[in-house]
Amino acid sequence: MTINWFPGHMHKAQKEIRALLPEVDLVIEVLDARLPYSSQNPLLAKIRGHKPTIQLLNKADLADADVTGQWLQAFEQVDQAKAYAVSLSEPAVMKQIPDWCRAMFPEREVNKKPIQVLIMGVPNAGKSTVINVIAERGIATTGDEAAVTKRQQRIKLPKNVILHDTPGVLWPRFDNQYSAHRLAIAGSIKSSVVDMGDLAHFLTAFLAAHYPQAIQERFQVSVDSVFDTADEMAVYELMEAIAKARHFVKAGHQADMERFYRQLITEFRQGQLGRITLETPAMQTKEVAEVEQILAEKAAKKAARKQRFKKKR
Repeated sequence: MTINWFPGHMHKAQKEIRALLPEVDLVIEVLDARLPYSSQNPLLAKIRGHKPTIQLLNKADLADADVTGQWLQAFEQVDQAKAYAVSLSEPAVMKQIPDWCRAMFPEREVNKKPIQVLIMGVPNAGKSTVINVIAERGIATTGDEAAVTKRQQRIKLPKNVILHDTPGVLWPRFDNQYSAHRLAIAGSIKSSVVDMGDLAHFLTAFLAAHYPQAIQERFQVSVDSVFDTADEMAVYELMEAIAKARHFVKAGHQADMERFYRQLITEFRQGQLGRITLETPAMQTKEVAEVEQILAEKAAKKAARKQRFKKKR
């Protein structure tokens, strides 16, 4: 299933971000630590220029700590960028964010000109939760469904930092469908526009390949060391075995797969499967190259069609 979701309010928010960016000193991008690459908005890379940026890998307590370390190192290589791992389980760390903003401008005195900061992130990355923790009051609306925040807000923080909150935004088209699936699994894409069975298949195959111990520990179902995650029937049979192990069965001892699909995604989102990260920097490098090749092939075919049309005329 091809996944795309870009409702009208996101198009408006994207235009507002473009307009606001020249007016701020710093950008904070809130990423989901379980999918730091997929939750990066490509718009920011295109328009930030040399604007200082802080990337917050939020929900770090749900992510694989070793892989989070790899991502922090990778993000630190970007010019004018700093990266930090944060989570609601450690609010004291989140409350250092105004200090981190100040550290990006050591020459600016606290009591003089405020630091103007734009904060952005994909839906359900936890941006509103971060804001509420550092503001020490319930300012931003939070929720488990994607796209809760739908308007800009201006919030005064400690250390003379002014935060400009923006709605959670995605982008018009997902060239990388792996990323689209990860975002949907994490809850960044509205559930009504995705196929839960497709997401559960994607997640089960990933777990079998990278976290087989999570399947064993959570469901008491073992994964063969030579399990072929490219074999769709084998993945389905594994899902069926897990569903039955959880006693998700219907009449005739048939596995209740719809119930399993929903439960698997819910348990991942809540961290009940263990600390899991859905992508690594190495996977990003590979997928970026694959997407570039696919787009180049599409462009070549389009150019060839235009050329044939010209000859016919």
